[in-house]
Amino acid sequence: MLDDIDLQIIALLAANARTTFSELAEQVGLSGPSTADRVRRLEEQQIIRGYAARVDSEAIGLGLTAFISVTLVASADRRHFLEEVTNLHEVVECHHVAGNDDYLLKVHVSGTRGLESFVSDQLKALREVARTRTTVVLSTAIERPLSPGKN
Repeated sequence: MLDDIDLQIIALLAANARTTFSELAEQVGLSGPSTADRVRRLEEQQIIRGYAARVDSEAIGLGLTAFISVTLVASADRRHFLEEVTNLHEVVECHHVAGNDDYLLKVHVSGTRGLESFVSDQLKALREVARTRTTVVLSTAIERPLSPGKN
C-alpha cells in the first residue's frame, strides 16, 4: 500500500527523474537513506518501472504523430500481433481497447510519406490486421508524465 510520502516521491520523480535523493528527502521530510530505500522499494515493486528522457520527436526527424486504431482478423491473433508491433520502432504506445477496435497505437513518423509507408508496408502487411483507422495529430495541447493526483 502506498502512503502519502510514496505518492509525493512518485510525483516528484515524474516531474523530474533527475532529482537527487537528498533533494527528494528535503521535499518529503525524510532522511536521504530513508528516501533512497523508498525509491528502491518502489522500483522493486515495479511501481516505478524506469526512467527516460522526454525527447522532442520533431527535433529528431519524427515530426508527425498519429493514433492508429487496429482491428484484428480474430482475437486468437493477439499474441502474434503484439510480438510484431513490439518490433516496429515507430510504435511508442500500444493499448488494448474496448469498443469496435482491438488496439490503439501511438506512432511517430517522419511525415505523411512515413505514415503511408508505415501503415501500408508494415502494419497492413501483418496477416492479423483486418483494418486500420488513422488519426493524425495536428498539435499537442497537453503531454505530461503520469503522476498520482488527488481524485
